[in-house]
Amino acid sequence: MSSECEVSVLLTDDTEIKELNRAYRKIDRPTDVLSFPMKDPRMLGDIVISVDRAEEQAARYGVDLDEELSRLLIHGALHLAGYDHMRGGRQSGRMKKREEELLNELKEEGIV
Repeated sequence: MSSECEVSVLLTDDTEIKELNRAYRKIDRPTDVLSFPMKDPRMLGDIVISVDRAEEQAARYGVDLDEELSRLLIHGALHLAGYDHMRGGRQSGRMKKREEELLNELKEEGIV
């Protein structure tokens, strides 16, 4: 993979992300984040985030919206980088740990 690459990010609502989730994953409900990897070394992929889900989750987790959107962006980027929590086990634990590390780095830098 090149050291320089692009990622496309779409912030949307539950209606649109539900349509994408149904079309690409055959799951007929909204989700918080979807990732679509590309086979182009310069274009890492697309990340789609539901702001509706992010707002709900931020309230549930007691964090502000910026933090939850950052967490979802990190989660989507990790999927593009090859992490997969869907299989469970070690992969899931590794992904969650890396997600927390990156979010903490953003907090330490004052970005979130």
